[in-house]
Amino acid sequence: MPFSIQLYLVFPVQMEGVRLTVNKALSNHFQVNHTVLLSTLGDSSYRFGATYVGTKQTGPAEAFPVMVGDMDNTGSLNAQIIHQITDRVRSKFAFQTQQQKFVNWQGDAEFKGEDFTAAVTFGNPDVLVGSGIVVAHYLQSVTPSLALGGELVYHRRPGEEGTVMSLAGRYTGSNFIATLTLGGAGAHGSYYHKANDQLQLGVEFEASTRMQDTSVSFGYQLDVPKADLVFKGSLDSNWVVGATLEKKLQPLPLSLALSAFLNHRKSKFQCGFGITIG
Repeated sequence: MPFSIQLYLVFPVQMEGVRLTVNKALSNHFQVNHTVLLSTLGDSSYRFGATYVGTKQTGPAEAFPVMVGDMDNTGSLNAQIIHQITDRVRSKFAFQTQQQKFVNWQGDAEFKGEDFTAAVTFGNPDVLVGSGIVVAHYLQSVTPSLALGGELVYHRRPGEEGTVMSLAGRYTGSNFIATLTLGGAGAHGSYYHKANDQLQLGVEFEASTRMQDTSVSFGYQLDVPKADLVFKGSLDSNWVVGATLEKKLQPLPLSLALSAFLNHRKSKFQCGFGITIG
């Protein structure tokens, strides 16, 4: 969604068991990776992934098209293609299979004007059955700091059809971003704050009218460049506490990751250890 902040960059990602990832660059544009996950829950797996970055340079760190895909040991595939068609139009196509069966696919296009952004997404369209999801976004800059817009979601399947509309706003400061979305499905708010070069904070609020549930999450990221350490922590209103620690072992192309999550209400504890080579 264009209204949300990428808070996943601040919040820790849960990991369970032991994970080994090996990255190998075959050229300046092509890279492959192997991932082995050993889990105590019985869902151990192997994944092979590939990434291709094209030669169309649109910025200092942007090149298109970008093609990313991975397949696990059961034959399930996840893939997406992102391409900058023009200076203002960007498109993305993604699909997912589960053991040779299509389960999800979507395509979207985004247009960036001088002071607005418009996007449309089609999810799982099926003309024969008459089902699918269409999502339209529009965000207009009112001032250099304030942007207002809306989102329209239309879904249809045999025997069911509905539309949900939401209004959204985003305010951008010198070192923070705040967003708010209000609609028939509920409310969603987020706040990101960069305190300094080492510390970043994030808060997310969500209220669902359908689930009759409200949740609040707080997360932070602490960077220690001299020690090549990145620490992330989180706490939510369901009393789930989580943390991850990532350490780069310079000058070796090796990174270590530790993860721990504790759900106080369910008395459930999960931990993980990861090694990344390359």
